[in-house]
Amino acid sequence: MIIIISGTPCTGKTTLSRRIAKKLGFKHLDVSKLIKANKITERYDNKRKCYVVDVKKLNKLLIEKIKEYPNLVIDSHLSHYLPKKYVDLCIITKCDLKILEKRLKKSKYSKNKIRENLDCEIFDICLNEAKELGHKILVVDTTKRVDINKLIEKIS
Repeated sequence: MIIIISGTPCTGKTTLSRRIAKKLGFKHLDVSKLIKANKITERYDNKRKCYVVDVKKLNKLLIEKIKEYPNLVIDSHLSHYLPKKYVDLCIITKCDLKILEKRLKKSKYSKNKIRENLDCEIFDICLNEAKELGHKILVVDTTKRVDINKLIEKIS
């Protein structure tokens, strides 16, 4: 089973994906580490102060990992770009805006980056893109600690 977890930065994707992987005995794949290790960025965006990821190269690499690990939890705000034929379930993390803003500040995001990410959360960018790509979607609110046992029941 391949589970992808996507959502706005700081909504709890990594925490949730690690807990799910551990509970199910699946391999957890942190895509940010994969991107750095394989240098699959196109350029540096000076305005946003971050690297722009080559999504085609990323998807190719993720598909290789999927073939390598049949039970996998993929963690990234870009994971929903994977074609639906490779994915069994797409979990979208959501978070209360006030809590999300605190998390973004704690992660030392710039004011512009905080505004951009809050807008992404308000407009459900990851959720809408996942829907457009035809994924089977489960939305999880990570404002408070998620009951992992109840979530696993929904996944199974």
